[in-house]
Amino acid sequence: MSERGPSEFPPPTGKPLNRKQRRAALQQGPKTTVGVTEPKPTSRTAARKKARGVALDVLRRIENDGAYANLVLGPALDASELSEQDRKFTTELVYGSTRRRRACDAIVDRFAHSSPDEQTRSLLRLGAYQLIFIDVPPHAAVSATVDLAPAKTRGFVNAVLRQIADFDVSEMIWPSDAARLSYPEWIVEALDADLGDEALAALEKMNEAPTVSARDDGYVQDFSSLWVAYAVQAREGERVLDMCSAPGGKATAMAGSGAKVVAADRQMHRAVLVQDNAVRLDLELPVVTADGTRPPFRPQSFDAVLLDAPCSGLGALRRRADARWRIEPNDVRELARLQAQLLVSAGDLVAPGGRLVYSVCTLLDAESVDHATPDGFEIDDSEPPSGTWRRHRQGWRVLPHDADTDGMVMIRYRRTV
Repeated sequence: MSERGPSEFPPPTGKPLNRKQRRAALQQGPKTTVGVTEPKPTSRTAARKKARGVALDVLRRIENDGAYANLVLGPALDASELSEQDRKFTTELVYGSTRRRRACDAIVDRFAHSSPDEQTRSLLRLGAYQLIFIDVPPHAAVSATVDLAPAKTRGFVNAVLRQIADFDVSEMIWPSDAARLSYPEWIVEALDADLGDEALAALEKMNEAPTVSARDDGYVQDFSSLWVAYAVQAREGERVLDMCSAPGGKATAMAGSGAKVVAADRQMHRAVLVQDNAVRLDLELPVVTADGTRPPFRPQSFDAVLLDAPCSGLGALRRRADARWRIEPNDVRELARLQAQLLVSAGDLVAPGGRLVYSVCTLLDAESVDHATPDGFEIDDSEPPSGTWRRHRQGWRVLPHDADTDGMVMIRYRRTV
């Protein structure tokens, strides 16, 4: 090996290298750490910047590509190698910015001198959410968000966010209550029509992150969902059908009573979810892939049937951050028609004297109490065994702000013939 002169590499004095020496070391010799300061990988600033970058990538997939928040966030977090604390921060940014999308847009538009493109719009929403809705220091929210912008829009993003940082949101003139609450107009109007004075509290509660509740066996399940399972009052030895059972919370809760529960779902991948949960809980729970409008069971062959019907989910919007931007008024009409069909087919499976429980995680009357009572049934208006239920026409309702749960409507029927 040929030797190099003293001008080519500096002696290991520990002193910082000058520009010429650094270039020579990088181009001609082996790597050296003499005089080089390595960034700390555990730096909170760097970690939070990475968390915001992950959040922005996910938000752009949701907003621009139509991806589902719950399906893209998990894999993005798994690939990120973020700490548990930063994973929670990323989750808050994604779900919070998605829920508050319309409100963030209204605030951004107040200060943007031109309409931003889609990529810049996502970044501004992310910054506005941090500045207005969560407790992030303004300088950190602005600088870290601006760092994510490409050079050509960095000045614009910086200018808008700095104005928002200095803005008192109480002075905001909102286009409408729906914009302030960050919902489509039609959802606010529909809930106002069906809930009256309770609508505002329900809408505000569904802008909060959901609480996490778990059963004694460790299964994570919202309490309103569990209360529906209890309302079936499945007993040991009874034959019980959960007609639209995925992901399996209600079916596994009823199976724990000793009843002979059968779980059905129309889609194979959803039926697999139920099976996986039953195995994990060590429960004997047969799972069937079946269309509820054409169930493959003998008529009047079950002592009880639970129909937790497909619905708009307008009682569980805090749990499904992007659902408010997907559901349309026509979807509600289509779902109501499907629910009516399912009620008829579910009723056909109930034995004389047996029970039919209908539930939906929406608060709209069109998807619940407006449905006709199935032929051969009467309303069971006895008080449910568990839960913070309010009477609502022929059924029962829990609102999101009643007990910090999802909103739910339930109707119980009993076969008379």
